[in-house]
Amino acid sequence: MLKAVIFDFDGVIADAEPVHMRAFQEVLYQEGLSLSRDEYYDKYLALDDKTFFAAFLKDKNRRSDKKIISALMALKSEYFNRLIRESVIMFPGVKEFITNIGEIYSLAIGSGALRNEIEFILDYAGIRDKFMAITSAEDVTNCKPDPEVFFTALHRINSLSSNDENIFPDECLVVEDSIHGIKAAHSAGMKCLAVTNSYPAERLSQADMIVSSLEGIKTEDLERLF
Repeated sequence: MLKAVIFDFDGVIADAEPVHMRAFQEVLYQEGLSLSRDEYYDKYLALDDKTFFAAFLKDKNRRSDKKIISALMALKSEYFNRLIRESVIMFPGVKEFITNIGEIYSLAIGSGALRNEIEFILDYAGIRDKFMAITSAEDVTNCKPDPEVFFTALHRINSLSSNDENIFPDECLVVEDSIHGIKAAHSAGMKCLAVTNSYPAERLSQADMIVSSLEGIKTEDLERLF
């Protein structure tokens, strides 16, 4: 029985992946490095900022340490915060979908984005109060495809719930847009609904359900997965 829905953020709720990519590109340009769109989507999508910079610099045979990565992360955050305020784009049907299912299920965010980025956009969209808990990059050690972010999100739902009965992983649905996210959801023992906002359907074939949009998705569609 479905009891909780955990949402990824970038690429599911807000169309922020292109903004993240632009911010990464700005930072890397200052380092004499370039990042193409194909490279970003093929290799680095769904990585949190720390993991991205560590992986990218390693791939380019560039030296890195905690101090270097921390500085790059701070600069990227500045660029992102400026760029996202110029163009916050919510995916079609997302607000309505969240509002509708929030009347029935416990909702949470499980994302590799930074908390201030998530909360800014949720407040902008007027849906911050629909989520019991937010788990962001600052809250976990391992990024997707490790399931830590979804286990943490579920733990927070159970901690904050007024219900004495805990929700278990097999009673959760994860809404994702990435291959790493699907793997993380299944590793956590959760079902996964994938939206083709970032990848075509054939690349998301491991998901339990694949849709082109959350627009028009009904609770009975979700219940069929359980």
